[in-house]
Amino acid sequence: MSGKVSLVGAGPGDPMLLTRRGLELLEAADCVVYDRLVGRPILDLIPERAERVNVGKEASRHPVPQDEINRILLEKAQAGMNVVRLKGGDPFLFGRGGEELELLAEHGVPFEVVPGVTSALAAPAYAGIPATHRAFASSLHIVTGHAKAGGALNINFRALAESGGTLVFLMGVTSMGSICRGLLDAGMAPDTPAAMVESGTTPAQRKVVSTLSQLPREAADRGIHPPAVLIVGQVCSLSETFDWFDRLPLKGRAVVVTRPRERCGTLAARLRALGAETVELPCIATVPITPCPDLTQAVRRIGEYRTLVFTSPFGPGLFFDELRRQGMDARALAGLRIAVIGPRTGEAVEACGLRPDIVPQVYDTEHLAPLLTEGPVLLCRSQQGNPELTGDLRRRGVPFTEVSTYRTESGCPQSAEISPGSWVTFTSASTVEGFVRTVPRELLGSVTGFCIGRHTADAARKYGIRVQVAEKATIDDLVELILKEAAFL
Repeated sequence: MSGKVSLVGAGPGDPMLLTRRGLELLEAADCVVYDRLVGRPILDLIPERAERVNVGKEASRHPVPQDEINRILLEKAQAGMNVVRLKGGDPFLFGRGGEELELLAEHGVPFEVVPGVTSALAAPAYAGIPATHRAFASSLHIVTGHAKAGGALNINFRALAESGGTLVFLMGVTSMGSICRGLLDAGMAPDTPAAMVESGTTPAQRKVVSTLSQLPREAADRGIHPPAVLIVGQVCSLSETFDWFDRLPLKGRAVVVTRPRERCGTLAARLRALGAETVELPCIATVPITPCPDLTQAVRRIGEYRTLVFTSPFGPGLFFDELRRQGMDARALAGLRIAVIGPRTGEAVEACGLRPDIVPQVYDTEHLAPLLTEGPVLLCRSQQGNPELTGDLRRRGVPFTEVSTYRTESGCPQSAEISPGSWVTFTSASTVEGFVRTVPRELLGSVTGFCIGRHTADAARKYGIRVQVAEKATIDDLVELILKEAAFL
């Protein structure tokens, strides 16, 4: 049975600009064929089970020829796979998407096209440059600045110069000098505002705003390189006034996120929205303990307990799954007080249809323990749970049953470039241990660890990591801590 090929525009680089339909297809893919310009944050959205094929296309270098790419798509689809052909920007705007569909159409393979946000519009917008403006330009012209191998640029410079509109050239870094000379020779004024935006919409974005005559020299002095967009027109004069992206508080700052893969996204997205470049390095994995006879037995005896305790957002789902498996629902918990370590765990309980009764003002086990006064207590948590909690219950004579419903496994399945001086977020002692196992030891003394909780901070200090500790054990406070440090520097 034949599969299907979805030609998906990945957008210009910011993962938040990937369309909802593109994400939906990506999450259901059996195979993803992608180009060099598709950034790491979007590649991280590919399911682990999916086959990845890197065809590595970039300007003037195609390690996998176009005919071979076409053949790969055909063969994967004919093998019954749901294939996503992931292309930077929009697949039909100088992306050769039409060529890739021709062979599929010839063989009757079903396909779908999902447009993407093009860098021709997005890169200028992130640089404060509107494509059109009533006071400056009422038309927009998007032109490829890339010539066929060995050939000259096939551009009608006179028509562009006389259009009076905004000109956007894609793939034009190497041809920038020729493009600017062509427009000048066609009569465009030397002082016409012009700009070059490199790595548009990503944390690495840089821009040079100048004039048509001076831009090639200034861009070369700044070392601008592909991928970059060339914009020519009066709208470029608005760049400083309308610039919003370079003013984000974490712009230019790289932050490593070490949470488990299933929970990386929330923190990483918050940091990206503030301008940070996030490196997702899940240093632990949360693994359910299955089968879990201790949990099965505890649920059977649920009526014997007075307080039910969860110490992470991962625990409530596992408990309620077992409750349902035994033919019970939330009514079986009537009379129990539910305690959680913080608001995120509380939200996980609420997602199961109940509200927590006990939440400490400071979100850690040290402050949770004194609130657990009614026993017996059923404590559902990680196999590597902080011993301070059970130690406190023993000292106060509160009867309890501890059930390990999941465990955390340290270590990272992928490598990442961690630079000296990096900022790293740690949300548990386990993430510290996983990070230490992943990076060279000589880097540890140079990084700054932003930690949730005293226990996590102590684990980081043990390895010589300079630490900052969030006031409360929440993602909001962790982000606020990072913002304060950035403002201080």
